[in-house]
Amino acid sequence: MDTHHWWRDAVIYQVYVRSFLDSTGDGIGDLAGVRAGLPYLRKLGVDGIWLSPFYPSPQHDHGYDVADYTDVDPVFGDLAEFDLLVDAARRLGIKVLLDIVPNHCSSEHPWFRAALAAAPGSPERARFHFADGRGPGGAEPPNNWHAMFGGPAWTRLTEPDGRPGQWYLHMFTPEQPDWNWRNPEVAAEFDRILRFWLDRGVDGFRIDVAAGLFKHPELPDSPDPEADARTRDSVNPLAWNQPEVHEVWRHWRAVCEEYTARDGRERLLVGEVSVPTAREHAQYVRPDELHQAFFFDLLSAPWDADAFRKVISEAMEDIAGTGSTVTWVLNNHDQVRTVTRYGEPTPQGSGLGAARARAAALLMLALPGAAYIYQGEELGLPEVVDLPDDVLTDPIFRRTGSRARIRDGCRVPLPWSGQASPFGFTPGAESAEPWLPQPEYFAEYATDRALADTRSFWHLYRDGLQLRSALPQLGEGTLRWLDTEPGVLAFVRGDGLVCAVNFGTAPAPAPVPGTPLLASGPCPPGMLPGSTAAWWIDGS
Repeated sequence: MDTHHWWRDAVIYQVYVRSFLDSTGDGIGDLAGVRAGLPYLRKLGVDGIWLSPFYPSPQHDHGYDVADYTDVDPVFGDLAEFDLLVDAARRLGIKVLLDIVPNHCSSEHPWFRAALAAAPGSPERARFHFADGRGPGGAEPPNNWHAMFGGPAWTRLTEPDGRPGQWYLHMFTPEQPDWNWRNPEVAAEFDRILRFWLDRGVDGFRIDVAAGLFKHPELPDSPDPEADARTRDSVNPLAWNQPEVHEVWRHWRAVCEEYTARDGRERLLVGEVSVPTAREHAQYVRPDELHQAFFFDLLSAPWDADAFRKVISEAMEDIAGTGSTVTWVLNNHDQVRTVTRYGEPTPQGSGLGAARARAAALLMLALPGAAYIYQGEELGLPEVVDLPDDVLTDPIFRRTGSRARIRDGCRVPLPWSGQASPFGFTPGAESAEPWLPQPEYFAEYATDRALADTRSFWHLYRDGLQLRSALPQLGEGTLRWLDTEPGVLAFVRGDGLVCAVNFGTAPAPAPVPGTPLLASGPCPPGMLPGSTAAWWIDGS
């Protein structure tokens, strides 16, 4: 049995499978490509990987519309390749987490297709949210909710006899009908799904839309029906964060602990939890529920010392107070890349954005708890902001016609080597076209160049991860804030390890004489005045 709970201070790397590495030359990343990239991730120093969905899917939302939860889409490989990946990762000491999508499925899922063919009030329809419409002839949706990706949250059916019929609920797109978790058949089916993958050796699950699942039982109108679409967040209190969801996580936690009791390997549940406050967030990571839940407030905080200190303090008080640890993130597959978010919205980002992204990375790795890194952040990749309309695939763009907050720009395939696309993304098939076009400037960010340049983002991340692993003060634990001048954030970890970040125009914090720095000199290479970070060990 593990005596150390590995997940409490783990650093997990998010692999967006279709954009990581393509082994077949079709322009789409796959599981064999992930397996080929494992030595790279081992060298970087992460503890585990989280794989984006690779299940059979029509790909209306790039795999988050699942047609079969217990298989591999042929575009990504097969179950035999998945087993090879898990085995290779275990030999390298890398944990494997799967992305599971319990709030909704694909409109091509067999259960939903059966529901379409069945009659109103049937057991098949009871697995989803079907309801009669309002108004004359039921021509209006059952309530006024809007989908997060734009448009109404309801779609009307044409019944098998050809007449206009009931409506079904989808909080994202019509191709993603929401499950009805008040139906015990749904819970039993996901129990089967969890056990299928646990039996294949996975180390846990990242849970999509973990605050969802249950809707208000009466499906009433919302006082602010467009809130989800306007904020691109789960804020409709009638559709998200219902109290019954906690019983699901208690059951899933018990399933994981059942497997841990068999072989001593701790399985992890980490939830995508979008709730208004850190205190509500903390309810999801109580000792018998999820092990972790992503804390998005750091990601969304403005570049300001007081703002960062506030969200860090609230997380430490409310979330760590449950006995869990905070799960820090600066980015993921749904967010603008950090370099661009912190800088000017130019095609290649800006020097200021890069400097702030470097500082934020060191800050995150110095905080108590766990951290998740989105692929390409370790290369300093900027958001690709000038993709032409005709290549965009995000359903947000398709449903709204707006480029605001679309996610394709952070999903462009990684550059690995060379001076021209596909930049080693399709080894042995250099004429292949990646599923999203890579800009010419990606040559500057290619992995081979990053590994050869000790001043690169990659070395900053690798050195930070090595120190995090080597120094007992880092990882799990607490922090103590230091008094600083305005615009500077500084705290102590353990016995004398200090992290200081300059958010403003103050001089770079001076190192303690005679002590080693993460990067030599008072200002780590490549960082601009006004946005610096330094770790040092107090040798006094």
